Amino acid sequence: MASFFSSLNPTPAFPTYSGPYSVGSIDVEIPVSELSPTSPTPDPIITTVQFRLFYPCEKACRPTKHVYWIPDPQHAYLSAYIKFLGASSRLSQLIAYFPRLLYHITLPVRRDAKILPPLTTSKRWPLLVFSHGLGGSRNAYSFLLGSLASYGIVVIAPEHRDGSGVITYINRGNGSKPSWIDYQNISHTLSPEVEEARDRQLRIRLWELELIHEAALKIDLGHSFTNVASENTLNKSGSRSELHMFASALDIHRPGAIAWAGHSFGATTVYQFMKSVYYRPSKPTMDHYQPLLSPDDSSPIVRQITSSSSIILLDLWTLPLRSTATDWLWTKPLPCYTLGGAGGASVLAILSESFFKWRGNLISTKSAVSAGPAGDRRHDPGQVHPYIFYPVKTAHFSQSDFGILFSWAGKKLLKAEEPVRTLTLNIVAIVEFLRQNGMDVPHITELDRLAVIEKEPVERQADKHAVGKAAHKLHEQLNGAAPRHLNGTADKSEESQFDILSKPGSIRGWISVNVEEEDQPGEATNLKTSADAQPSEAVMETELMDGQEGEAEKL
Repeated sequence: MASFFSSLNPTPAFPTYSGPYSVGSIDVEIPVSELSPTSPTPDPIITTVQFRLFYPCEKACRPTKHVYWIPDPQHAYLSAYIKFLGASSRLSQLIAYFPRLLYHITLPVRRDAKILPPLTTSKRWPLLVFSHGLGGSRNAYSFLLGSLASYGIVVIAPEHRDGSGVITYINRGNGSKPSWIDYQNISHTLSPEVEEARDRQLRIRLWELELIHEAALKIDLGHSFTNVASENTLNKSGSRSELHMFASALDIHRPGAIAWAGHSFGATTVYQFMKSVYYRPSKPTMDHYQPLLSPDDSSPIVRQITSSSSIILLDLWTLPLRSTATDWLWTKPLPCYTLGGAGGASVLAILSESFFKWRGNLISTKSAVSAGPAGDRRHDPGQVHPYIFYPVKTAHFSQSDFGILFSWAGKKLLKAEEPVRTLTLNIVAIVEFLRQNGMDVPHITELDRLAVIEKEPVERQADKHAVGKAAHKLHEQLNGAAPRHLNGTADKSEESQFDILSKPGSIRGWISVNVEEEDQPGEATNLKTSADAQPSEAVMETELMDGQEGEAEKL
């Protein structure tokens, strides 16, 4: 009866996370003055760094306060989203029709819950940093990131202050009114002005990632920070004791331990971040290269980014990587292709079908993740190729929360189907990829395994209730039992039937892309013409709707 009444609730909702752990979340905003950046401050207006933490937590014996999907101040964020979606008048009208309902969307997390003592061999939880795309926020990928946390990964989701977020607020604490940064509408048609504007945004984003890495290091060391996040209502002085529970709980000091991930412009960000740190020049300029980040050799990030660092790229947007100022960096391969690296085994790229059909960006993506981005994409014999996949019938927004919350719009306007399974494919691939790269994470749950190996689409009355009920049952079964970690014994017969990375052909709608081949099966016939090559169904980056490949893409 309860499920019947919940199915009548018109408010969009998320499924329950399907990993073996409950998930906690904390909103964090730290004054830059309490950190020690070694790179120049790109914009003095940005006085704090902000991020949301998702992490495995203890099961709560009593309810916690909600974490709302639309951050505070909700009216300002919602108004900014509707304005951002103005390029798609039909969609903005649909969303504007019931704005009050959106205020009540909550994340299936336990706010400020106590972190679960690490069950890994090292007694530290692995760490992943995820950068959002244009129009995103620290909450916009909550289902993906919360699901990863339910598999025993602490995830840091920054909110960038470069004008790429739909809107962002900078809090000062002590009762002061916050300032804000609006979304900056920058053209996707290539020009010197556009290159300069995107370089400026990336310069801010990379600087923020260096600061967030420093903050995470110090949090693990038990350092006390002032937290001025708007959710912080426990202490009027801004002190946040909850961060102390992360002391000695993060696998962050080992070089190459952190995984770096992002979606769209966020994928651009982590890609450029890793290469900027790894190939930091010994001279101020070289071959007209103007670095977007110049960490000092004493910066801890220099020791973290190594040839063993893993990177996860969701719908990588390559145009900002081809700036004249940073063209030298484009010629350099990802660190994993250098001496001592694992090659393509440390690279996972997952596209939406819309980005797979965007020929210019697809070619550049293949180059970007290859051993030779500036020339021949062919790898040496025996060298591992990067993992590249796409799930069919997916749009650009399918890898964000929008795919689940607005599945009706995705199916009607963008021809995107099975939003929960689409994200489950992403989640399972990421977890298996991280395991292969040495992260101590549990094996895939039976619920996720069954979702991935479905032979035919399963019609569900309200996906969120069917999945949530199954997940709840699974959590109850696992309660009190230690999940099967890397050092556990796996069921070999089960693994032989389920290998999302090496046997993609056995999984419905999960297509592998070969980095060396010019034409994949179906690629040549499915690619759009140059006149409409840009993905018009992109919701998280609506400006792509007006661009033309010949003008907007530099190959």
